[in-house]
Amino acid sequence: MTSLFKPLTLGKLTLKNRIVMPPMTRSRATQPGNSANDMMATYYAQRASAGLIVSEGTQISAMGQGYAWTPGIYTAEQIAGWRKVTDAVHQQGGAIFAQVWHVGRVTHPDNIGGEQPISSSALKAENVKVFIDNGNDEPGFVDVVEPRTMTKEDIKQVVEEYRQAALNAVEAGFDGVELHAANGYLINQFIDSQANQRTDEYGGSIENRLRFMAEVVSAMSEAIGADKVGVRLAPFTSLNGTVDDTPQATYEAAAKLLNELNVVYIHFAEVDWDDAPETPTSFKRAVRAAYDGVLIWAGRYDADKAEQALQDGYADMIGFGRPFIANPDLVSRIQNGYPLAQHNPDTLFGGAEAGLTDYPSYQK
Repeated sequence: MTSLFKPLTLGKLTLKNRIVMPPMTRSRATQPGNSANDMMATYYAQRASAGLIVSEGTQISAMGQGYAWTPGIYTAEQIAGWRKVTDAVHQQGGAIFAQVWHVGRVTHPDNIGGEQPISSSALKAENVKVFIDNGNDEPGFVDVVEPRTMTKEDIKQVVEEYRQAALNAVEAGFDGVELHAANGYLINQFIDSQANQRTDEYGGSIENRLRFMAEVVSAMSEAIGADKVGVRLAPFTSLNGTVDDTPQATYEAAAKLLNELNVVYIHFAEVDWDDAPETPTSFKRAVRAAYDGVLIWAGRYDADKAEQALQDGYADMIGFGRPFIANPDLVSRIQNGYPLAQHNPDTLFGGAEAGLTDYPSYQK
């Protein structure tokens, strides 16, 4: 496992290894207010041996929230909550980026103050449910609703919200931000052709569908520096109802554009269900040729597959998602060949310490 444990330069940071803890929603923000808390600080600090932690998605505005109990980064209280997390991670020698997100149409009015969701187009995401807690009924999953098409003013406002979220993240002590442009959320609703029916400069051609992402990245980079901005993409998934007709061409163009914008990394989420197809090697080769920065790949990686990806040169870092849940010492377990614990799926979302901070480190 020699490659996984080599240091890496990421902007102004020197990371101690090539292992990433990617963003994973855990739905444990303090209510009311959707603020990060001491329990979350403990959870992230336990996992600070990762070369890089990317926080769970944190909404940039009240309208950006898709699910009950997820944290935000747009109020003073939320910034203070995240400061507890970043301080705890830094005290353990870790590095942490905030994943900033706006879910667009993947929500319900009960999660956004009774408002109608917004998206690139007035297209409902089919067969998509979100978790709500409206204070009256038992919390649970409901179907999403039809969004309204964003106006040019809406677009300007959301770009500004992303810019402010980047500033707030730095104020909260994060080392940088990751723009969530994957998994069917708002940025992805502009990128993927079947979710975008616009006829203006934000729709139609690949260049137009990438425009909103480019404007958001530019605004955040101007605010905090491109060396503190990463982007997450999911080229071949159909999560939350977004599908692109030409994913290889679209996301090769995205990689070239992000190279021009000088983002510090691109984080690719590969399809990770059991019988999912492998990401084409031709695509990985094209992305490597198009983009000069740090490339992170996350999906169904174990230690051996991760090491091979680094040696092949397609990846600079590898994300291990679910294994980090039950293995706070995942880095040590990989390095020493220790067996991995399995997480309890019943405690992934919501609740308290159980299933969050009570997984033990490996004992010989």
